[in-house]
Amino acid sequence: MDNPFTEQASFNTGLFKKHVAMAMRLMDDLIDLEMEKIEAILAKVKSDPEDEDVKRVEIELWEKIKEKSMGARRTGLGITGEGDMLAALGYTYGSDKSIEFAANTQKMLAVEAYRSSVNVAKERGAFPIYNARKEENNPMISRIRKEDEALYDDMVRYGRRNVSMLTIAPTGTTSLMTQTTSGIEPVFLPFYKRRRKVNPNDINATVSFKDENGDCFEEYYVFHHNFLVWCQVNGYDVEAVKKMSETEVAKLVRKSPYNKATSNDIDWVAKVKMQGRMQKWVDHSISVTVNLPKDISEEMVAEVYKTAWEAGCKGITVYRDGSRTGVLVSAKDGKPGNAKPKKRPESLDADVIRFKNGKDEWIAFVGKWNGKPYEIFTGLMDDTRNLPKGITSGKIVKFKDSEGNKRYDFHYVDKYGFENVLGGISHMFSQEYWNYAKLISGVIRNGMPVVDIVNLVRSLNLNEESINTWKNGVERALKQYIPNGTKDESGAKCEKCGSTNLVYEEGCLHCQDCGYSKCGG
Repeated sequence: MDNPFTEQASFNTGLFKKHVAMAMRLMDDLIDLEMEKIEAILAKVKSDPEDEDVKRVEIELWEKIKEKSMGARRTGLGITGEGDMLAALGYTYGSDKSIEFAANTQKMLAVEAYRSSVNVAKERGAFPIYNARKEENNPMISRIRKEDEALYDDMVRYGRRNVSMLTIAPTGTTSLMTQTTSGIEPVFLPFYKRRRKVNPNDINATVSFKDENGDCFEEYYVFHHNFLVWCQVNGYDVEAVKKMSETEVAKLVRKSPYNKATSNDIDWVAKVKMQGRMQKWVDHSISVTVNLPKDISEEMVAEVYKTAWEAGCKGITVYRDGSRTGVLVSAKDGKPGNAKPKKRPESLDADVIRFKNGKDEWIAFVGKWNGKPYEIFTGLMDDTRNLPKGITSGKIVKFKDSEGNKRYDFHYVDKYGFENVLGGISHMFSQEYWNYAKLISGVIRNGMPVVDIVNLVRSLNLNEESINTWKNGVERALKQYIPNGTKDESGAKCEKCGSTNLVYEEGCLHCQDCGYSKCGG
């Protein structure tokens, strides 16, 4: 990009083509590096002392991976920062001009990527299963041929190094590192307000907001990096901008190319049209999310999918605001009706969760309010011998006798349809377990997210082995209530690749970078 955010801004096509060619060579080299690792794995498995019958399945798996990888040499060259590129050129994301330019840029990328793959094939050979005849009627190859007949002739003569090579992946982490917009998405917001919890007694602490629980927070603005670049290029002092009021910054945004071009501003039709135009020059698929309001009608959602199909998209992701717990929830959606009652209701629906810790069998009773954890009782299974193994749900009922003594009973219906009571689950387990459970239950009902409670329990340092085993059980039980897609913020690392990009799925941590998953407590 030359002279970005000015009237003289232009896209450097020569440099772009050069970088595409270099990127394709790099990606082809990466395939060979991956093959070296697979060869090392195969050599290790084959040298292991186990019988051949034991090793056969794993050996066949890795040989199949090697065969498929080397046979097609598939890569996934993509882009990020599309929203910033359009803004730097003075285009409003979603406008007809922006869609036209984005599609032409993707076409240029596709042609140059295929050119690079053909050139590498001249030097190193085509991918082993290449057959020009099988691609004669392929729509992607036909488009490449229409754009550059000489390139197509070379492709038929020399082949291609890679069967397919283009994608537009979700680049959330990458865009954070590069401080750009993600993939082909628009900017989320040019600036927005965040809150950071502070101790009001700390020196130099700034308290901007105090919530209903008395917790204090400092409020501060987060600015999109390239919005500040626009400010600087157009004569505004960046440090002065950071100190402006919200109203003053909003006026600046209206003067910038990011005006009416954020995730919430973009018309879904324009977004789907852009994806469809670009899909024609992507031989894999595109990651794009269409954000829709909470009150969107079923007919309108259907129209989104229909438009995506008509535009030629291979896939489409639709997110309706509030449709998934714990993901993209705005502060204004925290309605009082969803808050957990501070005074414990007389009766709560409950789940029964059984699990093993080492050789011991454990059980947890999790009381729920509106389907979410409210309290937990857990201990050794031996203390609940009268509870049939098939019981997985019931109710926890609070009982108070004539002298004011309280206990919690578990009510359930057996397989014959009769109601039964397991009395005093609050007392049948170890007193130490009960005391810790009261503390954790108090934290749950005061609104701390389940994922944070799990991390809190995990961090406890307890002396006795038995109480540490109990702690692991509580963690395992509560993990089941963490909404799918919730990001782990504990700093834990993937055991396979070392990434901290972990999310919860079905109570297990999954690595978003390598796909590794480890379940359990």
